[in-house]
Amino acid sequence: MENTNLTVLNEFILKGITDLPELQTPLFGLLLIIYLISSMGNLGIIILTKVDSRLQTPMYFFLRHLALTDLGYSTAVAPKMLVNFIAEQNSVSYYLCATQLACFLLFITCELFILSAMSYDRCVAICNPLLYMAIMSQRTCWILVAIPYLYSVFVSLIVTLRIFTLSFCGYNVINHFFCDCIPLISLLCSNTLEIELIIRFFATFDLISSLLVVLVSYLLIFIAILRIKSPEGRKKAFSTCGAHLTVVTVFYGTLIFMYVQPKSSQSFETDKVSSIFYTLVIPMLNPLIYSLRNKDVKDGIKRSWKKIVNIFS
Repeated sequence: MENTNLTVLNEFILKGITDLPELQTPLFGLLLIIYLISSMGNLGIIILTKVDSRLQTPMYFFLRHLALTDLGYSTAVAPKMLVNFIAEQNSVSYYLCATQLACFLLFITCELFILSAMSYDRCVAICNPLLYMAIMSQRTCWILVAIPYLYSVFVSLIVTLRIFTLSFCGYNVINHFFCDCIPLISLLCSNTLEIELIIRFFATFDLISSLLVVLVSYLLIFIAILRIKSPEGRKKAFSTCGAHLTVVTVFYGTLIFMYVQPKSSQSFETDKVSSIFYTLVIPMLNPLIYSLRNKDVKDGIKRSWKKIVNIFS
């Protein structure tokens, strides 16, 4: 019975976002636009922070990796979801489903700790401005992103391999628009207590530990800002972390809402709406927030645009 999933279950059927035919076309158009804006925005941030010499600082190093994780988990979900809107059957192969889950878990987990690293960076910049470049050296920055990547790979492999080495019952309809943990677990015949505990442990640890770093960092930031006597100094100090604080509030707010909501018979439908928000909308919002609320990024875009115009003029 342990090999049933390998010999019988070769594909899954994704129920998608909605069964209503009249919503298929508008949703496809809307989500396609969101994904295209998200992809172009995050690719733009990655390229801009890489080629613009004035953005070669720790803050924009972390912003580049935030854009990379946004692009990673939105791309793990969106293309297949969009194809399923126009396909005759919303199917996904067994191994593609496992790959999608692994990639999604890798990038979404990594984003939590990249945001934590960014909050630590802002804390050092405001609380210890004179020692900022010494503390946030290139080596330190790489360590602060390498550890989340390695840890996220570990979590992704542990959860994915554990789910896909258990036995599925043969019923292959996933009540979601992508291969996520909870909908997959509901299809398992094996005892799911162990994998549920593993997921619960990692979800709790990741959320609490990363959020704790963010909260402590911003507590120290607010204390440092309150010590600044001039209103202009306070405004300037707060503006350096305004965009990141907005991103953190939206991202963690969505995850906490999903995590603490009471389970009910309609929880899958609620999860779909929340999942659309954090897999597609947030990756679109992040580059927009940093572009609209960050003077350095706006100036970098203007400089890059002028260089492009000069090349073709």
